[in-house]
Amino acid sequence: MAYTIAVAGKGGVGKTTFCGLLINYLCAKKQGAVLAVDADANSNLNEVLGVEVETTLGDVREEITHAESMGENRIPGGMSKQDYMNFRFGEALIEEDDYDLLVMGRTQGQGCYCFVNGILQTQINRYADNYKYLVVDNEAGMEHISRGILPHVDMLLLISDSSHRGIQAVGRIAKLANDLNIGASKVGLVVNRAPGGKPGEGVFQEIEAQGLELVGVLPQDEDVYEYDCDGKPTSKLPEDSPFRLAFNEIMKKLGL
Repeated sequence: MAYTIAVAGKGGVGKTTFCGLLINYLCAKKQGAVLAVDADANSNLNEVLGVEVETTLGDVREEITHAESMGENRIPGGMSKQDYMNFRFGEALIEEDDYDLLVMGRTQGQGCYCFVNGILQTQINRYADNYKYLVVDNEAGMEHISRGILPHVDMLLLISDSSHRGIQAVGRIAKLANDLNIGASKVGLVVNRAPGGKPGEGVFQEIEAQGLELVGVLPQDEDVYEYDCDGKPTSKLPEDSPFRLAFNEIMKKLGL
C-alpha cells in the first residue's frame, strides 16, 4: 500500500501550495511513483502544479447521471454499466511524467457531495497499491477525515497560518484524527506565512495548549505572492527562495 500523506487545515492557509511543493519534492527524490489527489471540491492543485485538467470524477458522474435522466444509453455493447463507469472514471486520471493526478471535482446540482466522495474513495482504493506515495490535498475542515474516505494515513500534516484561530482549527482536526484512530504514525504542524519567518509568542502558546508538534515554519514570501498573482505554478518556485529553503528543511526533519 502507498505511503499516504494527508494535508489538512482550514481554508486559505496555503495547503494546496504546500501540497504542490511536497509532490515536486517527492518526484525529485525519484524513490517511487507518486499519486496526487485533489480531494477538494473547489479544486486547484492542478494550477499549483501547472497541469491542465479536462475531466474530474465529478464531471464523469454528472455526465453519466445526465445521460440516464435523458434516457440515453452510452454504454458500448458487451460492456456492463459498472465496467463502463470504471472506464470513464479511469479517464479522469491525469498521467504526468513524474506523477499522476486524480481530481475529485464537484457535482453541479444541489445537495451534499456524498456520492462524489464515495467515488473518490473507490478510485483511491483502486489505484493506491500502484504507487509508492499517495499525497492528498484535503478540503478545508474535517470532511474526508470524518467520513473515512482515505483508506489509511501514515502522515498527517496540519497547515495553519500564523494566527491563534488557525492553530485552534488544526487542533480540532488533530483531535478528530486521534478520536477516529486513523493510524497516522506522524502528526505534524506547519505554520505558514509567518512574518519574518517567526510566529508570535501567542501562536507558540496556543500550539502548546493544543498539544501539537511543530515541525516547521514557512515565511511570508513575496515570491509565493507574485507567482499566485501571475498564475504561475508555485511548485516551480526558485530553489533559493526563502519559502522553498524553509520547506526543504521541513522535509528533512520529517525524514522524507
